[in-house]
This record gives sequence, C-alpha cells and structure tokens, in this order.
Amino acid sequence: MPKPTANAYRPSLSVPIVKVSSQVLTALLCLAVLVYGLLPGLLAVCVGFLATAGLARWRGVGRLRLSPIWAAALVILMPIVAIGFFMANAKGMVFGAVTQYQALLRHLAGTVLEIRQKLPPDLASHLPDELVAAQTWLASYLQSQAHALTGIGSAGLHGGLLVYVGLVIGALIVGTPSAVSYAPLRLQMRERATHFMESFRQIVIAQFWIAAFNAVCTGVFLMVALPQFGVNMPYASSLVALTFFAGLIPIVGNLLCNSVLTLAGVSISPTVGLACLLFLVAIHKFEYFINAKVVGKRTGTSAWELLTVMFVGEAIFGVAGLVSAPLYYAYAKRELQADALI
Repeated sequence: MPKPTANAYRPSLSVPIVKVSSQVLTALLCLAVLVYGLLPGLLAVCVGFLATAGLARWRGVGRLRLSPIWAAALVILMPIVAIGFFMANAKGMVFGAVTQYQALLRHLAGTVLEIRQKLPPDLASHLPDELVAAQTWLASYLQSQAHALTGIGSAGLHGGLLVYVGLVIGALIVGTPSAVSYAPLRLQMRERATHFMESFRQIVIAQFWIAAFNAVCTGVFLMVALPQFGVNMPYASSLVALTFFAGLIPIVGNLLCNSVLTLAGVSISPTVGLACLLFLVAIHKFEYFINAKVVGKRTGTSAWELLTVMFVGEAIFGVAGLVSAPLYYAYAKRELQADALI
C-alpha cells in the first residue's frame, strides 16, 4: 500500500482554515462599515440584492419570468424614475408637505406654551416663552432627531449617492453573470454573504410587520376609539404615517413618534394626553410579545438578547450601532448555528 503524502491532507486541512479566514474577513468588513459610516450603503446593497433576486424569481402574466439582467436594470432605474416623477410634481408636493409641517409645528408649539404656563417656575424656565421661540426650539429638536434617525445629517446628497451606489451594487451582484469558480475562499465568502442576506431579509420582514402593527393600532386608537368619546385628534393621518415610518427604526423611531403623539394629545386636554400615554405604554408592552414572537421566530433571538445588543451597539457606535446591532447579531447567530455551536 503506498504511503500517503503530505499533499493528500492539504484539502481537508485547508477547509476550516479558509472558512475561519472568510469569517474573520466578514467581521472586519462589518466593523469597517460602522467605523467609516457606510451602513446606509451596506443596507442599500442588501435591499438591491433581495429586490433583484425577488424580481428574477417572480412569475408575472403568462408565467413569464424576468431575466436577472432585466431585473437588475429595473431595480437600478426605479429610483431614477421615482426622482423624475418627484421633480415633475415637486412644487405641489413640497408646498403641501411644508404647509402640513408648519401647521403641525404651530400646533405643537402652542401646546409647549400651554404646558409652560402650568409648570413650576424652575421647570418652566427650560421651555421657551414665545410662540416663535417655541417653534424654533421644537423644529430644532425634531430636526436633530431626524438627523439621528437617518445618520446622514447635513450630508444628504452624499448619503443619497451612497445609498444609490449600494443599490446598484446589490442589483449587479444578481444581474451580472459570474464565471463558475471553485476557489475555496470565493466559495466560503459566498456562503457568508448568503447567511448575511438571509439574516437581513428576516430582520426587515420582522421590523416591517412590527411597524405595521403599531401603525394599525395607532390608527384604530386615533380614528376609531377617541372619536367614540367625542375627541378628534388633529393630524391623525399624519401621526399614523409617522408611527409606521418611524417604527421601521428600532427604539429611536418609537421614542420620536411617542413624544409627538403624547404632545398632540396634551394639546387637546391633559386627560387625552394621559390616554395617549397609557395607550403607548400598553401597545409597547404588547409589542415586546410581538417582537419576541416575530423576530425571535425568524432569527432565533429573544427580546432580551435584542435589547442587550442594541444597548451595546448604541454605546459603542451610536445610532449606526443601534440600527445594525439586530442585523449583525442575527448573522452571527446564523453562522454559529450553521456550525452547530449553539
């Protein structure tokens, strides 16, 4: 029997080494995304990839399917068409949005002044004492929260370009045919990317359903429950829309819409404000159950794990860490589960 050579063992020994190397490289890339502020681009890559893959699998009229190239072209062109439509109708849309925003801001500013008059002098000194000053103070606060939510701040154009480039990259990954290769590192990196995309899909779907649940409950409370008691909440539809879109951002978005909803309730009467506060407490307690069921079922993660990683991520990387923590944690758990380590 011939004696086996050292080269005969290299393939079996190299597989774990290459896999660990790919995992370390992926971890470094995820860290670099947070350090260099590339999180919007990374999320856009995931969105572009999943949207293109979904269009390529979807069967339309006559059971026809789009080729990956045409699906990628559609995903790349849709934002340009949307921007063109927006520019064509920008005047009416912008003026309508500005008018509603100014009316809501004026309403909330008046509420701030009413609250100031009822507070003790020591506490009232922290609030503005004129309508214009109240509007400026409230606008600055909402603007700072909006900047924190987007992570883009004043560099809106740069952030928009970063997102669009990420969307193009994600679409081209699916739409561009690649040569078949069995190189070990390429195969392992492709497996890491598959796990990451699946984790992103699970997190996005779960967060979407949670935001939709919050928006539906808020709509029922504002448009059905309160009118039964003769209370008509001003700007109810705008508040429901804010609840949905802000709810797509974990924790921070909820804090923003909760503050606005409670303030709008106090503007009618302290009793309505208290009712809004109690509703928010109740809905968020129930949301923990929904969160644990939806997110936990899809990612194998419990609510306390999500809160812990969000707290740590926010403490180290700020809002970007808060937003990315559930995604990174779900991906890490998926890798450990694939290796049967947990």
